[in-house]
Amino acid sequence: MTSTIEPTVIPPSETTATRSGRSMRWLGRYGALLVLGILVVVTSILEPNTFATTSNLVNILNQSALAAIIAMGLTFALVTGEFDLSIGNVASLSGVVACTVMLKAGFSIPLALVTVLVMGFGLGLVNGFVVTYLNVQALVATLGVGTVVIGINYAISDGSPISLENPDAFINLSFNRFLGVPYPVFVMLGLGVFLWLLLNRTVLGQSMQAVGGNPVAAELSGIRVDRIRVIAFAVCSACAALTGFLLASRTGSAAVAAGDSYLLSAFAAAFFGSAVLRDGQFHIIGTIVGVITVSVGFNSIALIGLETYYQYLFQGMLLILGVGVGSLARRRAAAA
Repeated sequence: MTSTIEPTVIPPSETTATRSGRSMRWLGRYGALLVLGILVVVTSILEPNTFATTSNLVNILNQSALAAIIAMGLTFALVTGEFDLSIGNVASLSGVVACTVMLKAGFSIPLALVTVLVMGFGLGLVNGFVVTYLNVQALVATLGVGTVVIGINYAISDGSPISLENPDAFINLSFNRFLGVPYPVFVMLGLGVFLWLLLNRTVLGQSMQAVGGNPVAAELSGIRVDRIRVIAFAVCSACAALTGFLLASRTGSAAVAAGDSYLLSAFAAAFFGSAVLRDGQFHIIGTIVGVITVSVGFNSIALIGLETYYQYLFQGMLLILGVGVGSLARRRAAAA
């Protein structure tokens, strides 16, 4: 007696659904890189003599530096499942404080840097305590703290720009070069390596990711969830303060709202970067890719000669695309 094994027949609808799921998963992981690649290729074809050059690459990296620093800090808050809407205000206050202490108190540049980093770290702790111990939603808490920061900023500066009398040494921080590359690019790369190691190779970073993934499970496993969130906010604000300091060094002066515009760019980069290589998870490399994508887009728009408002359209669309693809990727990953 012989028996035959009937071949398994997969319904056409199931096969189509599987292929669709794989396509969406691929798009979720590599779609952001695809967008960046398309931007580079198209602009290289349209502007071969100005875009695809070493000097323009250095220019793009230099333009990315400050946005990357503040966005990498924001990534820590996002990794733990929180938001920080005060980073732009902290960056603005940082520049004003740095110029004020150097102009009126005679602080050296390193001492002014330490001052603003401590200030940023402290404001992050305030954000964290309001969110965790007062149980205020991060959206409301950071908006409130950011508004207080604006008030402090106006109280210090009286609403007027603060300029150094001898800004040369301060300005050199932004415009001096090593091996033909501006200092802020090295700051961005060095800080990126440090924050990547902190987030991926330390117990603290692993705890942050665990808190963001499932706070209840993290707490049951012995992680002090509130403390981890407070530290994440502190790192986030310290990076914002460093951004404001470097921003002021570009001109040797600080305006009361100079850093505010970095809020949207930081969120756009972080959310867009969450769709890079991972299923909608925030991470440092993705954030850097997101920042560079924004900078390449802005650079392309300028070189092609489009109006400035296209930059806002591009940035907004990038934020929507990043959130949409990231959310879709997370749903696909959860359903897998």
